[in-house]
Formats: sequence, C-alpha cells, structure tokens
Amino acid sequence: MKYFGFKASTGAAALVAVGGLGAISAFASTSHVISQAEKAFSTKKMEVAVGDSITFVNDDKVKHNIVIKKMDVSSGIQKPGEKIDVLFDKNGKFKVRCGIHPKMKVTVVVK
Repeated sequence: MKYFGFKASTGAAALVAVGGLGAISAFASTSHVISQAEKAFSTKKMEVAVGDSITFVNDDKVKHNIVIKKMDVSSGIQKPGEKIDVLFDKNGKFKVRCGIHPKMKVTVVVK
C-alpha cells in the first residue's frame, strides 16, 4: 500500500508512510474513498472539508496514477490493489485525473 499526504497550499509532497503495514495520518480529519475500476473513478465530483484526505483505491486490473496539476501532485504508478492517500489542506476546486487514462476525471471541491 502507498500512503501519501500532498499539501495543496505549497504543492510539496509529504510522505506519510509507504509499505504494507498501514499508516496513521496526523494531517487528515476525515478520510473519503474513491475507487478506480473499469478505467473510471467511482464518482465525478466529491466535496470534502479542509484537512480531509481521499484514498484512491485501484480496484481495476490495470495500472493507474493520480495527477492533480493545481497541487503539483503526480503519484507515480499505482498497481492494481494499491491505495494512495491525498491530503487536501486548502480551499479550492481540484481536477484529479489519471495520467495513463486521460478520460478518467473527478473534481474535488474543498470547503
């Protein structure tokens, strides 16, 4: 499993934990889940609070990744079964895409 916390305010990535042992993120107050399957995200739009994180779960049979240009985030390759946590610590509207499958899009609104 991969766990990342990306700070929207600076665009800098802060690694929370990497490995199969799990992680506790001190940054996030609530965690939400978006699945990736059939080369699509499970929702087109999600609203979260500042400080919340979203776990992107690759439930597909193919590789994906998470790209958020406004936050300068690129997760690298996400293999089937892997999870990626992204922290949203600033208000705004963020377009999340899969760089491998450009039709995969979800908008995250942070309030």
